[in-house]
Amino acid sequence: MLAPETILQQRYRILRQLGQGGMGAVYEAVDQRLDTTVALKETLFIEEKLRRQFEREARLLARLHHPALPRVSDHFAEAEGAFLVMQFIAGDDLAEMITRRHGPFPVEQVLLWADQLLDALDYLHTQDPQIIHRDIKPQNLKLSPRGQIILLDFGLAKGQLGDLSRATTSASIFGYTPNYAPLEQVQGLGTDPRSDIYALAATLYHLLTGIKPPDALTRAAAIVNGQPDPLQPASDVNPAVGPQVAAVLRRAMAQNREQRYSSAAEMRNALQTSNEATISAGGEAATVLFPSATSVKTNLEAARATARATTSRSGETTVVKAPPVAKRSAMPWAIAGSILVLGLAGFGVFYALERHKNAPAVTPDQVNTITVAQPSPSPASVEPNRDQASTAHNEKEKVASKAKEPKKKQDPAAAEEAARNKQKEEERRAAKEAAEAAKEQAANEKNKHPVEPPAVPDTPDYIEVPGPGGVRRRIPTVTTRTLPNGTKVMITPNGTRIVTMPDGSTRVFPPGQRIPPRQRRRLRP
Repeated sequence: MLAPETILQQRYRILRQLGQGGMGAVYEAVDQRLDTTVALKETLFIEEKLRRQFEREARLLARLHHPALPRVSDHFAEAEGAFLVMQFIAGDDLAEMITRRHGPFPVEQVLLWADQLLDALDYLHTQDPQIIHRDIKPQNLKLSPRGQIILLDFGLAKGQLGDLSRATTSASIFGYTPNYAPLEQVQGLGTDPRSDIYALAATLYHLLTGIKPPDALTRAAAIVNGQPDPLQPASDVNPAVGPQVAAVLRRAMAQNREQRYSSAAEMRNALQTSNEATISAGGEAATVLFPSATSVKTNLEAARATARATTSRSGETTVVKAPPVAKRSAMPWAIAGSILVLGLAGFGVFYALERHKNAPAVTPDQVNTITVAQPSPSPASVEPNRDQASTAHNEKEKVASKAKEPKKKQDPAAAEEAARNKQKEEERRAAKEAAEAAKEQAANEKNKHPVEPPAVPDTPDYIEVPGPGGVRRRIPTVTTRTLPNGTKVMITPNGTRIVTMPDGSTRVFPPGQRIPPRQRRRLRP
């Protein structure tokens, strides 16, 4: 043990001891060269091999740069000990804070810490060589003056180069802390990133429920004896914890490491995707996994205000109780906002398509602001008069009588010609009847309201268009319009549109058929 005021390396002056273990201790010291407070971790080595290994691991830790990890600034050996110089974080650790609270931390606050710590573990586990912390617990977690959670004590950290020193706390001599260590670490079967995931989940369980989780050996003994797992779901212990969050913790604390999350990034994603609010009836409790930007800002302001109020008493620093702020806590809300915007846009497109599908077909007279004058039909012209009804009835009787007559064998070509002639005759008759009805209606309207009739373009009774087999057929027309480029547009009573181009070519568009875009461009004046 180093006494206060001891000077190491003619630079570091010991202030007081912060903790002691079987193979070393941790001190608060002053870097007299930079006039800053630092933490000195002492590890006692006897073998030269372990001393060289410590130096390699110290260089590895010095390359780490993450907001949730303390900065390692120096290392040296003196007398029988090797020292690691690290960033000093003032205040109490979370274990002392939860003891004074006599209860769990707010769920929202713990889950923000979880997001920061999982990001730090992902950073450690993806280093080359890989770094496993192996001693995550509330005693190794502190809050910075700005509310950032910090993961301390790399005394048990393991990289590919080997094991680092086993010192700094009384529990470190055993290589693990029972309530937070996974079964493979307790049994000495080796550790990997999934071991840190178990330890972090056990730590979060303690912070969320206020009770320590049962140790891995106790759980294993109960399962072997056919008893239920003594680890209760966090949501049963603390109703403020949502069932989805409790399920994430339970999977991360699986006895079999193969059943846990394979990486810290996967567990972090599981917590983020379980982002949903659970509000108890009667306003008892509310659980929000990732808060809104407003609450994050409020937490940040509270953290800074509390940090400013921190004072030192008799050489000890009071605890900083400000909640931390996660840098990425607003990301799920940004994603949710983007999904909402895309959903609304998709709904708008769907509504526009449905409205467009149900809208009436665009006719040639509506393309490019082309308007064809056509008299508005009145009820008298729409409904057939008695003469028309009588004529239609007689035609139906003739058709029925012909159907009853025995069929004679006819040549197929002759039958087709007869059908075409019959169709032409019916079309001429329909056009004539429509024209007569229109004239009669116009005369009636003139007698009722003697006004000057609107100018109606000259309209032929029919227009000839090419038909099947090169035979031209006649289609009755009602209105016609000649465009400036020489194109003629005609509309029959049943809505058929006939477009005659300046080169003499003719296109027929049945009622409701859309005009192709290429044809529309050709119709432009």
